This record gives sequence, C-alpha cells and structure tokens, in this order.
Amino acid sequence: MSVKIKDIPLNDRPRERMINGNVETLNNDELLAIILSSGTKKYSAKTLANILLKEVGELKKLSTITYNQLIKIEGIGPAKACSLLATIELGKRIHSEVEHLVNLKFNNSKIIYQYYKDKIGNKKQEHFYCLYLDNTNKIIAELLLFIGTINQSLVHPREIFKEAYLTSATSIICIHNHPSGNLKPSTNDLNLTTKIVEAGKILGIRVLDHLIISNDCCYSFFENNQI
Repeated sequence: MSVKIKDIPLNDRPRERMINGNVETLNNDELLAIILSSGTKKYSAKTLANILLKEVGELKKLSTITYNQLIKIEGIGPAKACSLLATIELGKRIHSEVEHLVNLKFNNSKIIYQYYKDKIGNKKQEHFYCLYLDNTNKIIAELLLFIGTINQSLVHPREIFKEAYLTSATSIICIHNHPSGNLKPSTNDLNLTTKIVEAGKILGIRVLDHLIISNDCCYSFFENNQI
C-alpha cells in the first residue's frame, strides 16, 4: 500500500525534517521524494522514489540515467524527469574539481583530465570534444562535436578546424571517452588523430594533445609520443 505524505505525522515528514536541519537523517528515497515534489493518483512521492531506486538498482547509477529512461518509469513525466536531471547535474558540478575550463591557461593535461573525468568519465556513449586555445595557451572555447561511436567519417577535421577559425584559435586539444574503461587507442582513434594532426599542420593550427578519458585515468597521445 502506498503511504501518502499527508498520512505521516507532520514532524516526521521528509520536508519538515529537512527544514528543521535534519537533512543528514533522510534516506535516499526521502531525498528523492522531496526532489520529485509530488506523487501521482497511483503512487505517493515516496513510493515513486522507491520505484525509481529499484529501477536503477543502486543510487550511483542515477548519475548516468537519461531523460528517456526516466520518462519510461510510470509516474515520472517530463517535469519530474527534468527536475531529477537538473539536481543530478548540479551535484556533479558541485563535486567537480575543476568548475570550467574556458579562460584557464593550459599547462599540462592533468587539469583537462580532472574536468572531463567528471563530465564524461561515466558516460555510456563516446563523447568527442575539442578545446580551442589562443597564442598564450588560454582556453577560449569548448565544443562538443559528436556523441556515439567514434570513427573518421563522423568526426571530420573540417568540423574541428571550422571552430578554430571562428574563434581565432592557434591550437586545439581533442578529448573523448571510452565507456568500456579500456584506454588503449583503437585503430579509429589512431587514424583520426593522425588525420587531425596532418590537417592542423597544413592549416597552421597545432594539435597539442588528444586525450582518452575514463572515470579514473586518461591516455595522452602527446605523452605517449603519438603527436
């Protein structure tokens, strides 16, 4: 039977306990119930929270859940899905070691890795980004170029270098993740990197590095003498 929030004694309700400064005592389902804000005719917010937790299996897996996955759960519509995703994203940003890259000066790959491990380290699809730098090595722009399985036909140098000209960049850094966690460059990774470096030489735009990211490590083409 679904227990409605209004049937819980006032001082024991999740929101009231939070207001009284007892947020640490709230269970995961109670915190989710507060984010969901309300239930449905069939389920209370707390029951809906438990359904969501059961669906994902464990709390950590909420970090990779998608909008389409959320709205497939009975009782979670677009508004609730967006609230959940916004909360999850804010949590990621709060705990990120590097809040943003634009206007930072590039000195080594560590800062790039710290930023992207939080951003794409746990993604289930490959994400290909490019950073654009000026002649002082300051990062002036970031662009997501592709989501999916990386290959040369889908990530084309012309798309990479078009943004370089628009931002007057003098160098670039490419970044993508391997959802498998295996950081060994694939044949496509190697071929694409070679193609980008060669195009950069012709266009006068240096490729500083290409990083492959996982949640706990990264592979640098520059550090492995492949650029």
